[in-house]
Order: sequence, then C-alpha cells, then structure tokens
Amino acid sequence: MISFEVKDMTCGHCVSTITKALKAADRDAKVQIDLGQHLVQIEPGDLDASELSDAIREAGYTPVPASVGSTAAAASAPGGCCGCR
Repeated sequence: MISFEVKDMTCGHCVSTITKALKAADRDAKVQIDLGQHLVQIEPGDLDASELSDAIREAGYTPVPASVGSTAAAASAPGGCCGCR
C-alpha cells in the first residue's frame, strides 16, 4: 500500500479528481481516500510510488509520502481545486 498526504485535497470534487487521475494512470489500482485526514492510499497495479505521485501532481495537487498512522503535520496549502478549505 502506498500512501500520500494531500493537504490541498479539501472537498469531494478533489477526491473525485484525484481518484480519476490515479485510475487513468493505473486502471488496476485500488484507491482509498480519507478526506478528513487528507490521506490517499493506493494499492497499485503497475505503477510505482513516483509514478502515482506524478499522477496526483499532474491533477493539480501536492502529494507528500506518508506512512499510515503518521501524525506528522504538513504545512497547509492555500486551498483545493475550487478554493474551498
């Protein structure tokens, strides 16, 4: 399982955009997203962590590698795709 903290993922639209980007890059990936914790977890099909991170970044977000259960705080981004917080 590969995990990213995505602080600029702030709403359901963000979740949908990231999910679609990951599935477009790796159609066999299993994607789980916890919006409240800004956590994206992927069980990849064919891609590695760098390629998955690139897919999230190309969708307009800022993924940071995270370990599940990590409580490390990251700097908050100014807003998500639609400017909400």
